[in-house]
Amino acid sequence: MWQGFFQIALTLVILVAITPFFGSYIANVFLHKKTLLDPVMNPLERVIYSLGGVRAKDDMTGWQYAQAIFYSNIVMGILVFFLIMNQGWLPLNPTNLGAPSWDLTLHTTISFITNTNQQHYSGETTLSYGSQVLALAYHMFTSAATGLAVGIAFIRGLTGRPLGNFYVDLVRAITRILLPISIVGAIALLIAGVPETLAGPATVTTLEGATQVIARGPVAHFEFIKQLGENGGGFFGINSAHPFENPNAFTNLVEIIAMVCIPAALIITYSIFANNKKQGWLLFWMVFIIFITLVVVTGVGEYQGNPLVNNLIGDQPNLEGKEVRFGWAETALWAVTTTGTMTGAVNGMHDSLMPTGGFSTLFNMFVQMVWGGQGTGTAYLFVYLILTVFLTGLMVGRTPEFLGRKIEKREIVLASVILLVHPIAILIPSAITLAFPDTLAGISNPGFHGLSQVVYEYTSAAANNGSGLEGLGDATLWWNLSACFSLLAGRYLPITALLLLADSMTRKQPVPETVGTLRTDTLLFTGVTAGVILILGVLTFFPVLALGPIAEGFQLATGN
Repeated sequence: MWQGFFQIALTLVILVAITPFFGSYIANVFLHKKTLLDPVMNPLERVIYSLGGVRAKDDMTGWQYAQAIFYSNIVMGILVFFLIMNQGWLPLNPTNLGAPSWDLTLHTTISFITNTNQQHYSGETTLSYGSQVLALAYHMFTSAATGLAVGIAFIRGLTGRPLGNFYVDLVRAITRILLPISIVGAIALLIAGVPETLAGPATVTTLEGATQVIARGPVAHFEFIKQLGENGGGFFGINSAHPFENPNAFTNLVEIIAMVCIPAALIITYSIFANNKKQGWLLFWMVFIIFITLVVVTGVGEYQGNPLVNNLIGDQPNLEGKEVRFGWAETALWAVTTTGTMTGAVNGMHDSLMPTGGFSTLFNMFVQMVWGGQGTGTAYLFVYLILTVFLTGLMVGRTPEFLGRKIEKREIVLASVILLVHPIAILIPSAITLAFPDTLAGISNPGFHGLSQVVYEYTSAAANNGSGLEGLGDATLWWNLSACFSLLAGRYLPITALLLLADSMTRKQPVPETVGTLRTDTLLFTGVTAGVILILGVLTFFPVLALGPIAEGFQLATGN
């Protein structure tokens, strides 16, 4: 047991050690301060801006920033849809795979462009190398960079700066952060045993004399941006549980750190923009404590194992659905991290987690800020902060202010929209699907766990996460199209409201701090913020949790 928790602790120590340096670097990139990559990237970026007709010094309003995201995403989506639907005659298709169905292609395109990467297919048997490398990996960079750009624009607005230019932020997010780190990370994975080849599947003779076909491909570079960009879509059907995506303990450690490093660092980036490092570290430790609590709850549940199985063969950890390379501890840490960061990659089957693991993964996607999605998760954290300022201001009779700017009706309405879109995108399609369990749902495990399977799928889509309880039969027309609703609503409606909220804040005149100003960089206020986050998450989704993982846990405890 203690060896497992030592592995978890070592990973978290590395995260805490690199966060302040990475957070400072991201701040320097978007504050246009000098960085190590300037001599190489400055000329390259000028060429990109010139070819794209981008006026790098022109700032955008919130609505203009949102429009730029919509227009660029529509164009990129059409391109990717075309590439996948025509993969049969396009190059880099060594196994001569034909085009998937139109509904699966539509779902896949929307899933990847929204940084969700929810997969209703197995990559090695459905998509060509061209579709994976040219279409999906392209989206992995652009969708991650879009989320990061939104997060930075939101931070700028909160701190009274102009929101910036989306195209400039998109380019700098790729050239200064995602691309250089991905090159180094892909080389590290390649050295550690992850394949990178354009050769077709290998045909081998087994020790028993049988013939076996082993899928392979250009995996290493695809795998690292999958983790760093919080994309999560695997080259192979079983994702990072596959030995070609994640062969050993070293690659597992690298991939965990990759998926959490940017969301954690962005909290420190905010503190530099706001010139208030104290508040940044208080928020970091608040999120860290919630994260650790969920890891411990999940890890203990997996270590204790299934009581029904233990009654038959003795006490042992829950190893069903686990890779022996990683065991219960690393699977528990990965599950909480991948749903907390909205990555969605898996190194074990979430359908096999104990009820405590199901609770933690669902809770993460319900609140969306432990650590949150690429950039947008940080914005969600500050939406909760704004609501906390408003609520505490009402309770103590002080004017709600955040960073010297008054919180008024418009800001509260937009913050409420951001938080209300999420349950609408989850609960309405879940209710429709569960109303027709025999024809629509595709549930493989009836009862409490079956309800979790359905709700988890829509939650994963709305939270732009992409993981799933894979016992669900989701490769159908209904699931492909209904999940698209949650994917689009969960991505673009909150982004629009976030940008309008940031634009509203940046237009406000700062008010001087007085003795009546409610300070937001105190331990007490941070604790109240944590309470607001937990209460809002529990109140909104408690019925689902009660009828899903909580009820399943009681059912197991009673021996049924």
